[in-house]
Parts: sequence; C-alpha cells; structure tokens
Amino acid sequence: MKTPRSRKSTKPLSYERAGVSIDAGDALVDRLRAANAGIGGFSGLFPLETKGMRNPMLVASTDGVGTKLLLAREAKALGTIGQDLVGMVVNDLLVCGARPLFFLDYYATGNLNVDEADAVIGGIRRACDDCGMELIGGETAEMPGVYKPGDFDLAGFGVGIVDRSKVIDGSGVKPGDVLVGVASSGVHSNGFSLVRAILERKRARLSRHVPQLGTTLGEALLAPTRLYARAVKKVLKRVTPRAMAHITGGGLPGNLVRVLPDDAGAVIDGKSWQVPALFQLLQKWGDVDTDEMFRVFNMGIGYVFVMRAKDAKGCCEVLRRAGEDATIIGEIVKGERRVDIIQ
Repeated sequence: MKTPRSRKSTKPLSYERAGVSIDAGDALVDRLRAANAGIGGFSGLFPLETKGMRNPMLVASTDGVGTKLLLAREAKALGTIGQDLVGMVVNDLLVCGARPLFFLDYYATGNLNVDEADAVIGGIRRACDDCGMELIGGETAEMPGVYKPGDFDLAGFGVGIVDRSKVIDGSGVKPGDVLVGVASSGVHSNGFSLVRAILERKRARLSRHVPQLGTTLGEALLAPTRLYARAVKKVLKRVTPRAMAHITGGGLPGNLVRVLPDDAGAVIDGKSWQVPALFQLLQKWGDVDTDEMFRVFNMGIGYVFVMRAKDAKGCCEVLRRAGEDATIIGEIVKGERRVDIIQ
C-alpha cells in the first residue's frame, strides 16, 4: 500500500501573517523620532531640576480617554484625542500644586495604522508642549485577537514635581472660603457611555449640524479636554489656593468633595454660570434627571479653586487675563462633608 506524500498546504508563518507588522511599527517610530529626538530608545530620560526646593516630591497620575475614542473613530477625527489624554492626566497633577515634568503614552491596537497612530500621538505631543512638559516616550502595542481590526485604546502616564511645603491638599479648607469655577471646553472625556446611549436613542448622526451649538454634533462632542496648566501656574504665582479640583467623572459633587474636610461642605449656586447648550441638549434628548447630569458631566465647569474670600476676586482676574472664563460659583459652609448644588 502506497503512503501518500505529504504536501505543504500552507505558507510559512511570520509575525506579519499572525497580524503584527514590524515594518509599520518601525515606520511609526521613525516619524516620532523625527519630531522628538528622545523617542525610540528602550526608556525615556529626563533631567530632574530641584534647585530651590528643600524637599521635592514627585507626583504621578495615569488615565485614559474612555469611550470618547469610539466617537472619534466614527467621526474620523483623531487629531484631538491626544489632547484629551494629556488633559485627563495633567489636570489631575495640577490639583496638588505640582509642576508637570514629563509624559508617556501607551497606544494599543488590533492592527497598526501608522497615519492614525501618528495623528493621535501628534496630538499628545502638541498638548505636552502646551503644558510645558516633555513627551519622553511610550509604547505602541499591536495585539490582534485582543483588539478587533481598527480598534485601539490609549493610556497616559504623567509625572510632576512639588516641594513638600507647597503641596495643596485641602487641609486648610474652612467655612467662608469661596469656590472659583473655570469653564470647560465641553464634555471633556467623561460620561461618553451615556452620551452614546443618548445619541443611539435619538438616532443622531455626528455629522448633523445643530443650530443651538453653531456646529456639528460631532465637532461639539469631540472638543478636546481643556488644558489648565498655564492658567494654574499663573494663579499660583499670585495666590495660594486652599484646594483645587479637576472636574472629571463624578461631576462637581463627586470631585469637589474629595478636597473637603470632614466638618465642612460646599454649596454651589447652579445659576451662577450658564450651562452650555450641549449639556442642555443631551439632557433633553436623553430625558436625563438634572441630578444625574451633574453626577456624570462637568456641566461647563472643568476646574475649581477653593480660595480665601479675600483672594477670590484676584484669582478670577488672573484666570481671565490668562484667557479662561472664571466665575465665583459657591462657598464652603460648616456642616456635613458633602456638595449641594442649588438650582
């Protein structure tokens, strides 16, 4: 009986055939290296300058962009997502009085699209420049099987520095202090799972022009997270806040409470600023309760300073000269550690 010959029915396997393109990864690194000579090695180096500090402390933060990525992909508008990533990390570093130093990113995808990755990382680089910090490296991971083709995710890691004696931790917050709110640029990067559910219910397209917004729905929703680094730096040169809060997931109630002492609460006048039309539209389309809106979204206030009453006016003046829309939105009162918003 004749034994049939074995035949090669498949081509030899390679990393490329397994779904990972080394050439695409190298092409991306070449582009990034051209824009930043420090990128491309095994790790990032940063010269640490501590002159004038008696007890320097490094401050670290990490975050992502969340499901806003899905809308950005749908709209084919990836140029601002990098700023969202930097903003979520750096704005958190600022609240303790830290000066941003350097940033690293993690870009994970199913199949690397060099142009898309370059657009995202270019946005990260520009945002870092705006905040006065260095993008010293990162990681691009191509993982077919973990991510579907076209899918990607982002994470960012930032480090800052502050002298221990100048740490702002909310320990000095007292009844009678005043809340200075700084305007957001929109939804920033929180609450997009609810945003997407509202859009699905309304069957609203991102390309739809909305007269109340003066732009398309997609452009309004994808407005990048506002970067507060320059403004905070100018305030700190003039006065020292009792506390600061970056208004992210959890809204004003969930974030401001984090800097309150056990025996004091915050009362916010919900009519002290004009809630942007985008939030009003989302609330109407989704039939969302007002309390839920304030728990999920920033509602037009992206950053809050807790100031001594005598310093509040000066703080607002500094912020306005820095190009920020700032106003007094409430005060600290004696009582339970909680945040009440009066409508």
